[in-house]
Amino acid sequence: MKRSVIALLGFATLLLASCATPKAAAPQETEKIVTYAITFDTGKAVLKPEADQEILRIRDLMNKYPDLKYEVQGHCDNTGSDATNDKLSQQRAEAIVARLVELGISYDRLTPVGKGSHEPVADNKTEEGRAKNRRVEFVRK
Repeated sequence: MKRSVIALLGFATLLLASCATPKAAAPQETEKIVTYAITFDTGKAVLKPEADQEILRIRDLMNKYPDLKYEVQGHCDNTGSDATNDKLSQQRAEAIVARLVELGISYDRLTPVGKGSHEPVADNKTEEGRAKNRRVEFVRK
């Protein structure tokens, strides 16, 4: 009797284990996403309508991988003062986070961080370089 109960319990455990859906691990390419498609008017922190397509893509990715958390980094070029750029980049990161929360992503999965113009990826002496420095990065936490 004992042996058949143990066998039955073992079968139930095996059955439950086979029915459980494992969470998909987020792929490597979700570690850091750099985008130039989330845009704002000069000196403003209001998202342009065309930014929504990229924000929806991030929302879909975060829905697909529920354990995914991001630091949302706003970056500026060096036009303007550091104080202005620091504040503006923070406000822009917060605007992106607010939109993602509006779309159903939990606030505790997102951390807005303004980086100002302190981490350029290109030369700020050219328009092309400044354009590359105006970006948003989603860095996995």
